Amino acid sequence: MTLRLLPQRLYPDASRVVVRNFQLAGEPRGLNPTSQARARRIVDTVQAMDNRTVQAELSLVMADFETRHREVRHFFEERYETIAAHLGLVEPLRDAERLLIGAYFCHEYSFEAAALMNPSVVPHPDQSGMAPGEVRFLLSLRAVGEGHISSITFREGVLSDQGDLQLTEDSPFAVASRPEIGEDGRVWAVREGEGPLDETVLLPVTSAQRNGLEDLRLVHFTDPDEGSLWYGTYTAFSGQAIASEFLITRDFRRFELRPLSGPAARNKGMALFPRKIGDSYTMLGRQDNENLFLIRSDNLFEWGEGERIAGPLHPWELLQIGNCGSPIEIDEGWLVLTHGVGPMRKYAIGAMLLDKDDPARVLGRSRVPLLSPSDAEREGYVPNVVYTCGAMAHAGRLFIPYGIADSAVGFASIGIEDLLASLG
Repeated sequence: MTLRLLPQRLYPDASRVVVRNFQLAGEPRGLNPTSQARARRIVDTVQAMDNRTVQAELSLVMADFETRHREVRHFFEERYETIAAHLGLVEPLRDAERLLIGAYFCHEYSFEAAALMNPSVVPHPDQSGMAPGEVRFLLSLRAVGEGHISSITFREGVLSDQGDLQLTEDSPFAVASRPEIGEDGRVWAVREGEGPLDETVLLPVTSAQRNGLEDLRLVHFTDPDEGSLWYGTYTAFSGQAIASEFLITRDFRRFELRPLSGPAARNKGMALFPRKIGDSYTMLGRQDNENLFLIRSDNLFEWGEGERIAGPLHPWELLQIGNCGSPIEIDEGWLVLTHGVGPMRKYAIGAMLLDKDDPARVLGRSRVPLLSPSDAEREGYVPNVVYTCGAMAHAGRLFIPYGIADSAVGFASIGIEDLLASLG
């Protein structure tokens, strides 16, 4: 079995920043009296400035930040409108005053300054311009920034039929998604503007997500009624509790974020099959934190206990096993990457093959890991860990992006026939 390690690496980049609201205490419900007094003082001070001073101060802000963000004036204007609503401002202000006030209530957030990890990968929604044998892909990544808050970011690239990888040059900009909450309580994260998809950063919206959106497992799903769309399972972390949630998008610009219910949703690591099996949606989970379960449901958002289909067996996975992303349909069945935890909490990646018609049947599994932390890939924020949230099959090979010690992202590929031959 020959696993090919590709030379490309992705590392956290503290220079990648988005504009966020600078929160005074009590937001977003409203400014409390202390914060309201501070906000009113800032607004009154700006209003008391003469036009020349306002223009000079705004010019300094723009010189610092306008080249670092797309449409930064739009963010300042939006922020001013929010503050004005909180304070009940009705008097008209000059444009420069509005922008300067908005700037006082914004800040830059370096969303991947602390860590970059746990990728998943799907075919890109735009395959135009590809040469024969090439496929464009979209990579999701978990980024960790100030306050150890996790968000979801993206990268784009192209795979050849020889297994070669080309990453698209990173955009100099990043744009935070804007939250939308419907009257029925449904939540969306919306990317505004026309920039490339790899500029998008999905930040927490709800209280259940306050400390992060973790480990998105993307899957390109074909639904006979809904057509082609992308789903993703991820972990919402409030700072005290975790919960499994669900992402839905058709274009990677508007994302619905839905909580999952039922016993299986109490833990991390749920992964959806890319189509219904029979009449049921089907999911892999590890709700007991130790074994791999198969769960079927008629409701995409409610998941029961399911049935245990595999547990720790070999020394490299004796502490626990789980999935490493959504199953991949091949002629021989469902190919599932797994993670196993062994001595000294060492995480490694293996594989299983499940029966295509009855995925509760395990047809084969890795006796030894496909990928383990090497001496060159064991040091980092969380040492001795390699981990992925999803791979992609292309031209007879499996493309595997993987996190390294919660500190970087590497890439590997392996022939699917070789991989299947290694399963016992």
